[in-house]
Amino acid sequence: MFSILGSGRPPVRIALEGRTILGSVQRCPTRPIHRSFYMLGHQHRIPQPVVSRHNSSVGIYHRNLSFLKMAGRVVKIPAYVGGTFAAGGSYVAYKVDQASSFTQDKLSSIKDFADGFFDKTGDFLKGMGGGSQEGGSSSSGGEGGGSGGGDTATAVGATAAAVGFTTDEEEDGETTNVEDEDDEETLIDEDDDDDDETEDETDNDMLNLTRQMIEIRNLLLTVDRTDSLRLPSIVVIGSQSSGKSSVLESIVGQEFLPKGSNMVTRRPIELTLVNSPDSAAEVAEFPALKLNNLTNFEEVQKILFDLNMAVPETECISNEPIQITIRSPRVPDLSLVDLPGYIQVEAADQPMELKQKIRQLCNRYLEAPNIILAISAADVDLANSAALRASKMADPRGERTIGVVTKLDLVGPERARDILTNRKYPLKMGYVGVITKVPSKGSGGGSGGGLFSRKQLTGYQAFVAQQNFELSYLREHKQDFFGTTTGTRNLKKKLMKVLEKSMAASLRPTHFAIQQELEEASYQFKVEFNDRPLTPQMYLANNIDMLKLATKELSHNFSRKELKSLLKNELDQKVLDLLAERYWNKPFSLKVQDSNINEPNLKELSQIKNIDDDIYWHKKLDLASNSLTKLGVGRLSTSLVTNALITEIGNLVDTTQLRNHPMAREAVRDAAKSVLGAKFYSTADQVENCIKPYKYEIEIEDREWATSKDNAVQLLREEMRQCDEVYNSLKKQVGGRKLSQVMTYLEKLNQQQNADIDLNSNEALGFSQNLIKKGQDAIFLKDRLSLLQMRYQFIKGSKKCKSKENKYQCPEIFLDAVSTKLTSTAILFLNVELLSDFYYNFPRELDSKFFNNLTKEEIEIFAKEDPKIKKHIELQERKDLLESALNKIEGVLAIQRTKGGHVQSKEKPDSLFSW
Repeated sequence: MFSILGSGRPPVRIALEGRTILGSVQRCPTRPIHRSFYMLGHQHRIPQPVVSRHNSSVGIYHRNLSFLKMAGRVVKIPAYVGGTFAAGGSYVAYKVDQASSFTQDKLSSIKDFADGFFDKTGDFLKGMGGGSQEGGSSSSGGEGGGSGGGDTATAVGATAAAVGFTTDEEEDGETTNVEDEDDEETLIDEDDDDDDETEDETDNDMLNLTRQMIEIRNLLLTVDRTDSLRLPSIVVIGSQSSGKSSVLESIVGQEFLPKGSNMVTRRPIELTLVNSPDSAAEVAEFPALKLNNLTNFEEVQKILFDLNMAVPETECISNEPIQITIRSPRVPDLSLVDLPGYIQVEAADQPMELKQKIRQLCNRYLEAPNIILAISAADVDLANSAALRASKMADPRGERTIGVVTKLDLVGPERARDILTNRKYPLKMGYVGVITKVPSKGSGGGSGGGLFSRKQLTGYQAFVAQQNFELSYLREHKQDFFGTTTGTRNLKKKLMKVLEKSMAASLRPTHFAIQQELEEASYQFKVEFNDRPLTPQMYLANNIDMLKLATKELSHNFSRKELKSLLKNELDQKVLDLLAERYWNKPFSLKVQDSNINEPNLKELSQIKNIDDDIYWHKKLDLASNSLTKLGVGRLSTSLVTNALITEIGNLVDTTQLRNHPMAREAVRDAAKSVLGAKFYSTADQVENCIKPYKYEIEIEDREWATSKDNAVQLLREEMRQCDEVYNSLKKQVGGRKLSQVMTYLEKLNQQQNADIDLNSNEALGFSQNLIKKGQDAIFLKDRLSLLQMRYQFIKGSKKCKSKENKYQCPEIFLDAVSTKLTSTAILFLNVELLSDFYYNFPRELDSKFFNNLTKEEIEIFAKEDPKIKKHIELQERKDLLESALNKIEGVLAIQRTKGGHVQSKEKPDSLFSW
């Protein structure tokens, strides 16, 4: 048995490992009841105590026995002096046990301080002289319940408080640990008399439901950003100097909001806090920017600063919100919106309508059902609070507004209490007082101005320092703030409860609104798209499959026969060019030809009887044939087929819906080029190697000669047609009569063979340079047409051209036969080396381009390039999101009904779901 200081209160029964110990209690004037029990007498290590009340009026909570944790460690340190000093000594022993690395000098200084203190209370020590013995301890406890109990208890409480705070001041390195432990042991709602287990279960249920409702809210924002579908958020408003950003950062526990001298919050910041107990650290995400897993909050601060400063200074304010999610084991599940701070006067470099634009933006977020967190500084009269003035307009009855008073340490405790008592400017949800910044060294604000006189802290260290200072200040002025709500942790708890209640109240109206929106979307989807589901991935896959099918059909239509026709046409043109260069071209000139050059006329070729003896015509044909075989047929044919395939693929794309997507057209073209380019050089080399024998000797069979004769006749006929068409076009442009005059004039000049004629002088005759040029072209075309007609008649009707032995007199037939042999040989390798490989690899390259390399976002952008497809996909997405939101909200409603019935059965009207 042992005694506990008391003041006439009923005894308290403490069960210790099967034994029952009686005692009485006394409130220490300097600390709340749950931290001011000091045990006298023998020290015992007390395991998790269980308190049973003899009288319900005592009002002592079993959770307020946290002192037993401290008393349990006293067993390691002997009592210093007497029963009275046991209280102070126990606290010192607790400190020593927690920080075993402290030196004996530190303990001695604390003991000296305590001894000095007791010297000043000699009378009291004399009255408690037998306190060190066990019997005296019980006696003292009994006397404590008498008339002198009040003074003695006050002295003991003051002693313990003095020892505790002296240790905190002297042991700077231990401050954070002690305050953190106290902070964890401090209950959020000290007036709550519910059972601990019930409260924990309720809190867990509230956290889970709040998280689910925040998820539903974010889902509804994705569906529609209008006011028809939304759950409430907590909207934070205040002037630029009210400490708005500091309140948000103290809730999060990190510095992450942009800072600056010139209005850096230019866009709403929609902040979602997610409690993640398994997370090792805080993680930030920007969903719209696809930035995830950001652990460096300096980087987060920079991103927010850049996003805000991207708004031009001429506008200063943008309605486009910035969405950020922070996951941390130390944050509650909350949905917050940070808005630009109110200003009184626009700066010289700011637009004149800035003040009005800020109010309009804030008013849009202040509408119901959002909860208003009105931030006001304690050192500013609430009558001048811009936040309260704005909230009064949006919430006249004060039912959705929570007042937050910052900078409590800058005014006296009595003044701060008057503000927080909620009398002059009442709000239904009341006020919460906080201290969000540690005062710098030498500041006069608050009682702890020099407590954290260290270098500037940042990040989580600054948060710890702020929490410790706030806790120390509020403990020091506990009696002054009795009956009010103070502290950042109490603010978090209040916000969680208020947000959960507001969201729960909005569930049924939102559920009804979602049902209506879903019915409308389903009806529209059925009417316009016949309930045909469509996603960006499905749309892309369908179009790629259609392109693959068209490519398969192309492999049947564009094969060896088509390749041969394509390459033969190209080589026919090369043959015509060689014939014109070697045989047909007789350019008209007014210059007298060199008399030493005597080139036979082409007409003589058809009149030669023994062509084998004429070396000139032999050489002429050999040169033309070599020019054709050494033309580079390998690269020419490969390039020709490659370009033809790319053109055909482009035509196939035009037959699908991909024609509406420039990005897709380019990607398909790149895929075709990639496949063809991989085989281009090897195919060209193979073709060149296979035609190499034709560069030295060409043997032609009789049937090949007959076929080439028919082809040569057709070529000459087509060439005559084109020549005649160009001549008639020229004649139409100039005029038949004038063109005839110019041609006659030029022919006369040519017959005179006057080499000194100046064509510029011809203008005196009425012919311009341009007209003379057209006349020369007309003469050339006329001569060419005459020559072609002569060759056409010879090739078609002469008996000499029926035999391959007369190839020198019929070069048109021989060169056509050579081009035919080159074409047939090249097509074999082009078909095997190029086409077969293309038809096999091109579909696979399409899959790689569109499904392996494109991200989900890129596929969505691609699909929505077509307005019709965009409408279809967005309606499908809206319908799916509404269905998901409806399922989630119905699940929450089911839990609400279940919990509501459970709560009613326990008769707890103030629980979560009883409103």
